[in-house]
Amino acid sequence: MNQYPISIRRWLVAIVASLVIAASAMSVASGAAAQSPVPIEGTPDLALIDASVIHVADLGILVFSQTVEGTVGATVPEPAGQLDGAPVLAHVFPTTLSPTAVGFSEVEGILALVVTSHPDFDDTPLWDENVDGNYDNDGVVYHTHWVVLGQDDRVPGGLAVIEFHSNGEAAVLPPTAPGMPMYMDSPGFAVRLDGSTMQVVVPVDRVGNQTEFNFDAVTCYLEVNTTDMERPMLGVYAVYAVLSGDLSLPYSVSDDTTA
Repeated sequence: MNQYPISIRRWLVAIVASLVIAASAMSVASGAAAQSPVPIEGTPDLALIDASVIHVADLGILVFSQTVEGTVGATVPEPAGQLDGAPVLAHVFPTTLSPTAVGFSEVEGILALVVTSHPDFDDTPLWDENVDGNYDNDGVVYHTHWVVLGQDDRVPGGLAVIEFHSNGEAAVLPPTAPGMPMYMDSPGFAVRLDGSTMQVVVPVDRVGNQTEFNFDAVTCYLEVNTTDMERPMLGVYAVYAVLSGDLSLPYSVSDDTTA
């Protein structure tokens, strides 16, 4: 990990420790604290076997891909019926990109591209993912976010999306952010589900024209919290798979060789 800046290395060490805790928590049937949510059970649809980020220079795009053992996107959460306690399933690409590359202020944390499904709410007000003319009814459809993740020991997964009140500086968000008080954006990137493979098309100019960075692949369970001040608003409660095994972000962007 010596190729990363000191701040990134510190975060990675902390997150690896957190993932070990998360794995231990998942192996204990319901032994977590009473107030902790119970994550949904993992399936082959969340078991990672491959991932890539390919730079297609002729089109000016990056194609983020994850491949699973089962059928990607086939597992979605059951609705809780309300925002508080709403379940979120996520396919995550932690990266070494700076949060400033996608329009956030310079906050310390890990910028991640996240593909999520959550049937209880819609946080992409500019996009109509199920193409039915209604822009606020398609949270269950897998869709994209940029988030900045930070260590948070208040949840079993040890990670949470960083909230504004946890950082002393004024927050800067991209204009496509959904208006929640955390470092989250709803960029509207196209998501393609094809059998075992999920692909996300990201224009290069939406990441500051950066095409050289490292990444990893993760699948996990998050949950929304709006009532318990002892827990984050959107924290990780279970990790189903980490492609590298240790979240070392060992993978790098490759160039398209099909042209």
